[in-house]
Amino acid sequence: MHEFFNRQIKLWGEQTQDSLQDKKVAIIGSGGLGCSLGIALGASGIGEFALVDFDEVGVHNIHRQIGFKVGDDGKYKAEVLKELLESRCPYTKATAYVEGFDEFAKRELEFDLIIDATDNLPTRAAINEYCMKHEQPWIYGTVEEFHGQVCFFKEASYEAVFQINDRKPNGIACPIVMHIASLQANLAIRHLTGLPVKKDILYYLSFDEEGVLNTKKFNLPKN
Repeated sequence: MHEFFNRQIKLWGEQTQDSLQDKKVAIIGSGGLGCSLGIALGASGIGEFALVDFDEVGVHNIHRQIGFKVGDDGKYKAEVLKELLESRCPYTKATAYVEGFDEFAKRELEFDLIIDATDNLPTRAAINEYCMKHEQPWIYGTVEEFHGQVCFFKEASYEAVFQINDRKPNGIACPIVMHIASLQANLAIRHLTGLPVKKDILYYLSFDEEGVLNTKKFNLPKN
């Protein structure tokens, strides 16, 4: 195992790398963000995942949901992603939950971290409510067009910052999905290895009209 994670061990040592085998992460949503998150964190050595998604792969998903290929359409996303993670990441175990978050939450399972990889505001509000009730840290991410947002929530409330409605996102470019998932994964791995992570800061990435990439930071109000 140490040969597999050689480059990471140079970052934080064998003891920290070994500790990741005991970490449990729930990824809510197995679409664009969920695929990239699972691949990145599975390859980092997280020991156990819960992959939560009730939906099936569609041909229109594949361009930005890098865990899927042509021929996977009609299969459950969580189950396809589980097979990919366990085949690609030999030290990872994943469980697919083909259900929505509300049903999954009733299982009352314990995790070191919950990561939002959904595409709708009501589900994020439900994740926020659950995590606040259980004092559970969670990482939010969203994408639209060429833009995206990321936040590690600990004391702040998602519902206090965002208006909750059932609006669906506009078109989405594939690279921003991978970019935002990468930022979520970096926050997650820093947290899970015990490295400092600043909580309750919203990062907003966007291109202006001239094509300049801007990153803005907003301190969120805490409860």
